[in-house]
Amino acid sequence: MMRFSSMLVRNVRLCANANQMQVAAFSSKAPEMIKVEKVGEKQNVALVKLNRPKALNALCAQLMTELSDALQNLDTDKSVGAIVITGSERAFAAGADIKEMTNNEFASTFSGSFLSNWTAVTDVKKPVIAAVNGYALGGGNELAMMCDIIYAGEKARFGQPEINIGTIPGAGGTQRWARAAGKSFAMEVCLTGNQVSAQEAKDRGIVSKVFPVDQVVGEAVKLGEKIADQSPLIVQMAKEAVNKAYELTLQEGLHFERRLFHTTFATKDRKEGMTAFAEKRKPQWESK
Repeated sequence: MMRFSSMLVRNVRLCANANQMQVAAFSSKAPEMIKVEKVGEKQNVALVKLNRPKALNALCAQLMTELSDALQNLDTDKSVGAIVITGSERAFAAGADIKEMTNNEFASTFSGSFLSNWTAVTDVKKPVIAAVNGYALGGGNELAMMCDIIYAGEKARFGQPEINIGTIPGAGGTQRWARAAGKSFAMEVCLTGNQVSAQEAKDRGIVSKVFPVDQVVGEAVKLGEKIADQSPLIVQMAKEAVNKAYELTLQEGLHFERRLFHTTFATKDRKEGMTAFAEKRKPQWESK
């Protein structure tokens, strides 16, 4: 891991300093560090590709601002039913841009907005799928775990190597590993910086499915297409219900789920779905 950390530090390039003026500047121009396109047979899945290949897609302020802006736009685009985030075959994202934060001081970091826009993925109402190949380490691993579903290539590597450079995860690593894989394994990952293979990540409940490297993005898009064929309104309700399971007690979660279930009976899509089932035809969703 020390060798990897050194490699990352050597390869990452210094982005602009993460202050509010520069964030505004990033937002005002076309994205340079991500690529966005609509894919699938019906063009109803958005594919967002992280695009800093020389830096192994290290997450800097500019990239994260561009990603946040893109996700906000896609979340309001009615032609998009699901979003896939991916990187390259070598790296989904190999971590945060170390050079960018090396000279940060405690007072400005603690009292400022450092990393505040890194959680934009969790605010998206539409399903977000991470298609992970190669390294998903540090902030890259945290970004993947913010997504609703993770598909991994068979050579993907997950982990939290922050301990090797004298810090800890700052965008959810300690919390999401513990919730998904349990305290013991989360401690091992965060205290050693050890990397986790795609298969072990699947066995631990981090990853949904593992595919050959050249198939993972295509399979993630297929999954997005299947989700996009459902009622957008009901998909949003189902996503919200599952996410609440991480925050509520079982009894509170069951009550929340039941109330959302009851709420579906106030929608046109619930009536259309059941009617179409009875009539043996495909439902026509209105998202109402």
